Amino acid sequence: MPTASGEPDHYVASFYAAFLKLGCRPSVLTFFKRTPELRSFLLQQDVIYVGGGNTKSLLAVWRDWGVAEILHEAWQSGIVLTGVSAGAICWFEQGLTDSFSDGLRPLACLGFLPGSCCPHYDGEAERRPTLHRLLAAEQISPGIAIEDWTGVHFRDKEIYKAITAKRGACAYTVRAVYGSV
Repeated sequence: MPTASGEPDHYVASFYAAFLKLGCRPSVLTFFKRTPELRSFLLQQDVIYVGGGNTKSLLAVWRDWGVAEILHEAWQSGIVLTGVSAGAICWFEQGLTDSFSDGLRPLACLGFLPGSCCPHYDGEAERRPTLHRLLAAEQISPGIAIEDWTGVHFRDKEIYKAITAKRGACAYTVRAVYGSV
């Protein structure tokens, strides 16, 4: 689902190229062209992969189309929900997003997973200090911080393991204790 990036053709083409090499049968759900019947389309998938981009816009489009409820149903039925950046943030109660021009902010998300999610913890200079400041000020919930090239696998609502495609990359649980993170 390339909703957060506005569904550019080159993004969709690279998605197909990558996943066809893996022996998958990819399909793309679009909202900015002709949109299929959503419930049947989504519930036929084994995995729902959400790309990066503008999390606030992604959530607005999904909420307008009623996708949040269908995705929750998909998750409850055992369909794997996954994604990068905005596609990671969206599943949590909150995410630290760059959707706004004035800087990073907490954003209320779908709430399937508890707490907050901060992607690009090591990949963008302002992510770590902003997350730490917001945690210390209790302006964002405790949660996870994910470095680039790293994913966090949940089973139900519990962290099962962190995985990485880059040596040394990590994910962290983060919280404030007496004003320190």
